[in-house]
Amino acid sequence: MTTSTQADHSELTPQSLFDAVTHISESSQSLMQDFLAKQHGQFDTMGLQQAYMELGAALIKHPEKIATAQLQAWNAWVNLCLDTAGKVMGVESKADSSKPRPDKRFKHEAWENNPFFDHIKQSYLLAAGTIQSIVNNVEGLDAKTAHKIGFYTRQFIDAMSPSNFMLTNPEVIENTLQTNGQNLLKGLQNFCKDFDMESGQLRIRMTDRNAFELGKNIAVSPGKVIFQNELMQLIQYDPATNEVYKKPVLIIPPWINKFYILDLQPRNSLIKWLTEQGHTVFVISWVNPDASLSQKDFEDYIFDGPLAALDAIEQAIGVNEVNVIGYCIGGTLLSATLAYMQAKQDRRIVSATFLVTLIDFTDPGDLGVFIDEQQIQSLEQQMNERGYHEGREMATAFNLLRANDLIWSFYVNNYLLGKDPAVFDLLYWNSDSTRMPARMHSTYLRTMYQQNRFKDSGGLVVRGVPIDVRTIQTPAYFISTEEDHIAPWKSTYLGAGLFAGPVRFVLGKSGHIAGVVNHPDANKYGYFTGLAPEVSAEQWYGARESHHGSWWPDWNNWVAPFVGEKVAARQPGAGKLKALEAAPGSYVRVES
Repeated sequence: MTTSTQADHSELTPQSLFDAVTHISESSQSLMQDFLAKQHGQFDTMGLQQAYMELGAALIKHPEKIATAQLQAWNAWVNLCLDTAGKVMGVESKADSSKPRPDKRFKHEAWENNPFFDHIKQSYLLAAGTIQSIVNNVEGLDAKTAHKIGFYTRQFIDAMSPSNFMLTNPEVIENTLQTNGQNLLKGLQNFCKDFDMESGQLRIRMTDRNAFELGKNIAVSPGKVIFQNELMQLIQYDPATNEVYKKPVLIIPPWINKFYILDLQPRNSLIKWLTEQGHTVFVISWVNPDASLSQKDFEDYIFDGPLAALDAIEQAIGVNEVNVIGYCIGGTLLSATLAYMQAKQDRRIVSATFLVTLIDFTDPGDLGVFIDEQQIQSLEQQMNERGYHEGREMATAFNLLRANDLIWSFYVNNYLLGKDPAVFDLLYWNSDSTRMPARMHSTYLRTMYQQNRFKDSGGLVVRGVPIDVRTIQTPAYFISTEEDHIAPWKSTYLGAGLFAGPVRFVLGKSGHIAGVVNHPDANKYGYFTGLAPEVSAEQWYGARESHHGSWWPDWNNWVAPFVGEKVAARQPGAGKLKALEAAPGSYVRVES
């Protein structure tokens, strides 16, 4: 890149702007050529061409519905034009009272107050609504194909938002005029930084990764690593009270992401809060695997994860009864572990808590669009070559579930407005992706998501033992969230209804992360309680009782009968297992 694009442009001239843009234009050609070369033959691993061919065939069979949709769109367009003309002449809009709920893409006041930009916005929303209506109501498609088409059509619609383009975004235009184009130059620099020449992919930065350091200003709860094996380190945290409950808490986080989502900052740390309530807290910190662990399977995570942790906890503090919490796929692993232990008459887990956990995968939500034979085979081929599934690819799939919030908002901020990403602990964690062993991930995708056999007796066999979650008698607490886009709450509710023992089901407000990491001091969101999960999800929701604030105290009251009497506080490393290193340990520091 030329020096002019890298310097401090205190006196930017039209010529320097032209030179910079010309250089970037020339450079972009080689970038695009490299991208196309790397992507050749891989464009349709998702089977979109066949899906949209089926859509076209289905639409042809019902031309009257297309005509009706076009007529309705035309009438709406005429009314919109009349409304815009009225606004230009100062006439109050008749449509203002029926406007949709606020859209963060259009928060700049010009989208509302300027008739030109309001017309652009309303035209886009009208076209988007028409397209979605046609696609979502087409007849003759199987459910999976219809879901895939609906999902990717929404991706296209989101990408085409006028907020994503310089000349149709009033905030970008305003910023360009105010800075004499410096925002565009900075945006081009940001783009070149984020474009990965090796993979031919654009990796949009969500936060300033240099602003955080594990153990310094994030993941700072004091503790010690007291045990480790190939797959995990076990952390015991320092007590925050003079006395603690006899029976400790073990947390099994997901290995798709890192454990410190539960220990971002002191103000929102579940780990810190648990120690303050008098619990001895142990947390599994999973390894970020490389190719040497490619043959590790789901059952290895059971034995080298929770079962190994239970053994280590008994050595460390001399207690063999533990309350266990599983988060997301960590909860799925916990349910498999419980079923295995039930078959072996192993009673060491006295209560089980499931945070946004899928056990019945009948309806996995939008993640289901990534799970079909063609896509799994393509993924398995890549994984077998590497030995693992690349974490950033999984992160991209998750981000697509909320593309406007997790992709396009950063695209506008970083490249059109030329701003640096904000300093945000949650987004730092979200960008700190992890890999997964090839064999384990293949088992997980096929057994759980594709075939949905995990809920069935013997659907998963662990070292010769058929797993049957319906035999689990351990008292269980399920917390799901109303706006979860990864583990839809009605699906987690189905899993909660499978257990043989007593179950409390709680529904938090907000989503997969914010609804779980909700410190009581924040006094935010809220949660619902209701009947035992023996009725339908709709019946449960209809009879729900609303509560303000965090669900954490509700859980603490629920777990009280299972924690035992108070004993003197335990220091990590004071027992038979000595401290290996300080928390958060070394495994969590390995980056993909």
